[in-house]
Amino acid sequence: MPLRSRIARVIMHSALVYGFFAAISSAQSPAPSSATLHEIHVDGAKKLTEPQIIALTELQLNSPVDRDALQAGADKLIRTGLFTHVKYDFHTRGDQVSVIFHVEENSLLPAFFDNIPWFDDSELAAAIKSTNPAYDGTLPESGPLVDAAADAIKSLLASHKLDVTVEHQVMQNPIGDANVQSFSIEGAALQISSIEFGDPALDSDRAVQAHLGELRGRPYSRLAIDIFLTEQVRPGYLNKGFLRVKLGPPQVRLTGAPTEKLPDRIPVYIPVDAGSVYHFSGVQWSGNSVLSTEDLNTLFAVKPADLADGEKIFAGWDRVQEEYGRRGYLDAKVEHAESFDDATHTVSYKTRITEGAQFKMASFVLTGLSVAAERKVLETFPVQPNQLFDKSKFETYLSRLQNKPAQIFGDLPVHYDNVGHWLRTDAVKGTVDVLLDFK
Repeated sequence: MPLRSRIARVIMHSALVYGFFAAISSAQSPAPSSATLHEIHVDGAKKLTEPQIIALTELQLNSPVDRDALQAGADKLIRTGLFTHVKYDFHTRGDQVSVIFHVEENSLLPAFFDNIPWFDDSELAAAIKSTNPAYDGTLPESGPLVDAAADAIKSLLASHKLDVTVEHQVMQNPIGDANVQSFSIEGAALQISSIEFGDPALDSDRAVQAHLGELRGRPYSRLAIDIFLTEQVRPGYLNKGFLRVKLGPPQVRLTGAPTEKLPDRIPVYIPVDAGSVYHFSGVQWSGNSVLSTEDLNTLFAVKPADLADGEKIFAGWDRVQEEYGRRGYLDAKVEHAESFDDATHTVSYKTRITEGAQFKMASFVLTGLSVAAERKVLETFPVQPNQLFDKSKFETYLSRLQNKPAQIFGDLPVHYDNVGHWLRTDAVKGTVDVLLDFK
């Protein structure tokens, strides 16, 4: 399977900062234009500590401050990217002022280091932490802390006499659902010369060896390696019951002085910890009413005491989801939590189903086709108005539109490369509109 492309995206946030001022030393007189900063406090923080946040404001106790200085401190907090909202209030007593910053923390992203093979993650993290003591492996989506992290990596790379540009971007986690803050370099042409695995069995695995050409001789990229491990290596362990297998992170093993420049072609070693083989002990269902527990167990098709084949287990969740879609429950959610018993080497699941509303077909919105071609779609679409919307029929029809258009349009001339599609649901009415855009 070819490596899937990953489209990185950067999401920018903005926030308004409000200053609330109250001079309680004298209700009749205005607050002094400057006072000695006596106390700084923070509330609303859940991850960062108060001292860490205070340090980011760059305000100093026992130094003279005015309203502009306090506002500047709040602005610095916003610019870090760590907070979605910041506001503050202060009060004065004599010639002293105390300030409280009210913050709402932003969601942070794990740092991901792509093509930087000179150092392992802990060394790169130490470099970032030297300029950002609060760094814990996560960073905001943008802002000076991310730029400072890139600069720290660049300085570390300079010890290898390598003048490169360090770039960063938010992208999809190659081995998960969330996003990561990815760092990569431009200006170094490093290629993978060989791949060695910590499990010798992989050296004779034909399926794995057949795909190693996707990495050998290609530019070094941890992203590419992680995708390869996820798509080509991990499934072979999962279907044998090694549900907790650990692959990587990849390592570059070289000899010679650490300050020497890396060769253009580098060997890569991938640690493998297969762990234990697990068997399936059962699944506990909740929230289901449309499908009985017996129905769900039949669809799931993995029985207690069976080998816990991870691929079969994932396929079981998919069949349950598809069955709800087939019955018109387009918003149904199947959420499961696994529980491992390391004493018996078994795994069980608690699965919560949120069935949602059942939908019937309402109307079409078609764009990019002639009137005659639209008529063909309306005539051949497998779900008619007011019928329960079977999502499996919809997906099969989409496949025919994309791959076998002659089955639908016959000799009618149509010209499109892709079919954009969207299901617009109305949970109150229990209806769904089908939108198809032929491009």
